Parts: sequence; structure tokens; C-alpha cells
Amino acid sequence: MAAIAVATALLFAGPQATLAMSTLRPQKFSGNLMRQITRAGRAEVRPTASLRAQASYPTHPSTGSRRVNRGIGGRLGGLRRFSVRAEAAGVEAKVTECEEAQKVFNSDGGKRTKIIEILGGETKVEDWEGKQVTVKGWIRTIRAQKQLAFVEVNDGSTFGGIQVVVNADGLEGGQQKFDELVSKASTGASVGVLGVVVKSPGKGQALEIQCQDIRVIGEVYENDKYPLQKKRHSLEFLRSIAHLRARTNTFAAVARVRASLSQGIHSYFHAMGFKNLHSPIVTASDCEGAGEMFRVTTLDPASPPESKNKSGEAEFYKQDFFDKPAFLTVSGQLSAESYACALGDVYTFGPTFRAENSQTSRHLAEFWMIEPEMAFADIHDAMDNCEGMVRAAAKSAMDDCAEDLAFFGKFYEKGLQKRLDLITNKPFKKIEYTKAVELLKEEIAKDPSKWEYPEVKFGTDLATEHERWICEKWGKGAATFVYNYPRDIKAFYMRDNDDGKTVAAFDLLVPGVGELAGGSQREERMDVLTKKMQEFDLIEQDYWWYIDLRKYGSVPHAGYGVGFERLVCYLTGMANVRDVIPFPRFPGNAEF
Repeated sequence: MAAIAVATALLFAGPQATLAMSTLRPQKFSGNLMRQITRAGRAEVRPTASLRAQASYPTHPSTGSRRVNRGIGGRLGGLRRFSVRAEAAGVEAKVTECEEAQKVFNSDGGKRTKIIEILGGETKVEDWEGKQVTVKGWIRTIRAQKQLAFVEVNDGSTFGGIQVVVNADGLEGGQQKFDELVSKASTGASVGVLGVVVKSPGKGQALEIQCQDIRVIGEVYENDKYPLQKKRHSLEFLRSIAHLRARTNTFAAVARVRASLSQGIHSYFHAMGFKNLHSPIVTASDCEGAGEMFRVTTLDPASPPESKNKSGEAEFYKQDFFDKPAFLTVSGQLSAESYACALGDVYTFGPTFRAENSQTSRHLAEFWMIEPEMAFADIHDAMDNCEGMVRAAAKSAMDDCAEDLAFFGKFYEKGLQKRLDLITNKPFKKIEYTKAVELLKEEIAKDPSKWEYPEVKFGTDLATEHERWICEKWGKGAATFVYNYPRDIKAFYMRDNDDGKTVAAFDLLVPGVGELAGGSQREERMDVLTKKMQEFDLIEQDYWWYIDLRKYGSVPHAGYGVGFERLVCYLTGMANVRDVIPFPRFPGNAEF
């Protein structure tokens, strides 16, 4: 076989790159050669007429270029090998740096530079000035003159977009290409930009891109009907177009903060030695005992099966998928307890569901919960872990999303930065429920007309206004734990205290939101647990496996749950949980 020498230049590596192919005989490219080509990088090849006539290079549908690249198997429509017959020797293809960049720019799967890399907080002007980049994103604004246009492009990687200066004289294709751009480009259109990063003479941005070439990837048809024109939109209106609202400053910022919080939470538990548990979505257990659950069934409601005997419901569900009533879970806690009693420390982080017919700004039908469970732990261990988790999540968002949080502080919550500083630097406060009720009674007595719920006594399930007063006034803005709640207003699985009146339960209250988290030490004594289940009218047989945990090697254990959407609200200043989840589900709405 003839020797084949392949030399390529890495992308943007130098002013010129040359790819040379020596004398070729009719042969098939071996896997080894393919790997050499892959390592060498992508390079555009322009063969001579005789070679082109017999070569089987594929043609890119939009650019007409022929290329050899890493995905060559897929590009050739599934062929694993291909051959090239050459009659001429010494075929050479000179690839300049600009041509190499142009190839990447024109490729649908080509490498792009994210805007956050250019404009990120750690970026120095000198690191990027003079570099040629390919940027792809969506047009936020465009201002066009006869031969000059200013295009703001945002790719979602950071809060702000980058300004692209398009000059007809410096554009590949000249005035004709410029006029075509102006006719197709509009707010919302997607574009690809090839250009050089330069210092920006304008205010508000250190760098901009001098455009060398620009391509409209996706036009906005019926531009006058595009719902996200450059103006302020109400949050209510944006909920009606939830599939597009992530393109706005507010909801893009929410998405980035939400992602950072999620990553921070996982990192915290990983560092603490917790194992992530994927608890089931479909369950036959009601963890909270509230009965507000979504039923899961395959039975046709238009023609339900008839019961055959007096057992009624039991016979009815024998014809259903699970042979028993099944629901969407309201909590992963019971499952997490099972694994905590084997692995020590675990946590769940997933969607939960409640069929509560509530239209308040604090409730959703589908929401996400963080639920850790710790073996050999008590209520104080759980409160300490909860404090650490919330603080770590907030710190993660502050580190990753400073620009987004500054936006929220400017437009949604004026004191947001102070709130963030408090939660990351100031120890959380703690107060027993009984003491909190006494303080509330004293405060309400000063002017009961200021309170929507002025009646407060031992056994009262605290309302949001009570919770906010505790943390905002008594706690002076600090996150506050209220613990040792009355037994009768808490769930069956919470451990009874020795006084017989309270349980080892706690709520974490934060300013502006109220309850952010709730937890407890779990009842590990089997006799006490089964007795409480009877008091709560729960069927022991439905929880046989939960009782087994107390029967076989029971240990003291504790845990808590944090509503993720409420955490996002608290750390962004957003007032409604419907605006911090991508596609909110609430009574009367399951759109998108």
C-alpha cells in the first residue's frame, strides 16, 4: 500500500495551515487512518478536477463544502468506509485560519464560543481582544442604518448579550449580504456570527464583535405577531407564553439561578457524604395524611367497572393497573427513611404533587422537594444540616449568578443583597413554638386590627403573617427555626416529646416567604408509631413496610423537606412560585 501523509493545522492555530495528501492508489481508508484524520482536526479539502470527479466526498446541504470530520460515518449516510481513486499526485489544499473558522461557522454542529466566556466576570479584555470567534444566539435588538447595524445577540449563557457591529464594507458579501441580513434579522431571530473581538467604545460593555460574516439561522415569521417585542411585559402575560418566556431577562435569570441552586445543593450533600436516592413518583402511601393527592389509574372514567360484591372499592381496583389505589407522591420521605436505615445519610431531590385547590402565590400542584434523611440523628442534627444546606445553596447562586441576582435586586427586591448576606453570614435563630405563640399574642394585643388572623393560642397552625413576624421582627431578618410544635397539628411520623403535648418537629421561616422548610425527628418506637397511626385513621397494612423499619434494627433518625420553588423565590425576590418553575401546574392550568 502506498504511504499516506496527512498534516493539518489546529483551528485558529496560525496564519496558514496546509493539508497535503501524497500519491494515492485506489484503496479504502482504514480505521487507523480515520483516527489520524480525527486527531488532526477538521480540515476543508479542495481536490483537483480529476480527483473530484471520482471522489465520494459528501456535500454539505447549505454550504456546498466537502469535508472530512469526526462524524464522517454519519455524514456519509451510515457508510463505514469509503474510497478515493486518484490519478493525479501531490494534491494540496491550503487552509488559512479564516477559512478554517469559516468552515466551523457554516457547520450546523460547529464549535461556538459562549458569550459568558467572552464577557464572564473573570474575563480580562486582553484575553479576548483580537481573537476570531463564532457566536450563535438570538437577536435581542437590532438597529440598522444604510451600511451599519448594531445587533445585540444573547445565547442564554449569561445575563447580558454581546453587541455585534455589522459594517457592509467589512462584511463577506458586501452590501448585498448586509441588505439581506437587515431584511431577515429581527428580534427573536437566531443567528450565527463570525467576527473579531475588539474593545467597545460604548458604555456598559468592555468588548464587542466586529462582524466578518453573519447568517440568519432561523427567521421570525410574522414579525409583527412575535409576542416578545422590546417592551415590558407583565408576569401574568408571560405565564401564558411559558414556552417563550425564558427568552426574557427575568425568566432567563430565574433559570440560571435555579440551575445553580440545584447544583449547589447536590454538591453540599455530596460533600457531606449523603447518597442521592431516586424515590418513586407513583405511590400508595399518603406521607402527610392530608388526602389531597392525584389519583393514578388506567380505568376509563366514562365506563368504570362494576363492583361484584359488597367490598366495593377493593373489587373495583382489582381491575386497575396496580390492583389498588395509587397516587402521585406528595413526598419522598418514607422511601428515604428506608434507605437511611441502611446507608446512613440519603436525600431525594425530585418532583412531588398535591391536589390542593389553592390559587395562592405560595402553592403549586407540581413542585420540587429536597428531602434528606439521617440515621442516628435527632431534631438538632436535622436543623443544623438544613441551615448548612440553605447557606451552601445561596452561596452557590451568589458565586455563579452575581449579575442575575443584581438584576433581581434592582427590579424585584430592593433589599435582596442584604438578605443574601444575612443568610450566608449570620447564624439562624431558634425559638420554641410555645415561646413564639406567647410573643405573638403580646404583639397582636397591641392592635388586633392589623392582623388577618388575630386569634393565636397553643395549637394554632401559624399563618404566613405570623411566620413572617417571627423571622422579620423578632428574628430581625434572620432565618429562624421554630421547633417543638403541638402534637395534634403535625404528621403521624413525628417523634413524640416527653411532655406528651408536642413533637420534635421544626419549621424554617424566612423573611418575605414564611415557611421554607419543615422537618422532624422521626418516631422510631414501633409501639408509639402504630398507636399514632390508629389516631390518624391510617390503615397499618398500607404501611407494613414502614413499620418493618421499626421492627428490624430501628434507630433514631431525622430529616426535613425544603420546597425548592420557595427557596428560589426567597433567593431571587420573585413573589410567586409560578414564576420560578419552567412550566407551572396549578388549578385550572396544565398548559405546555
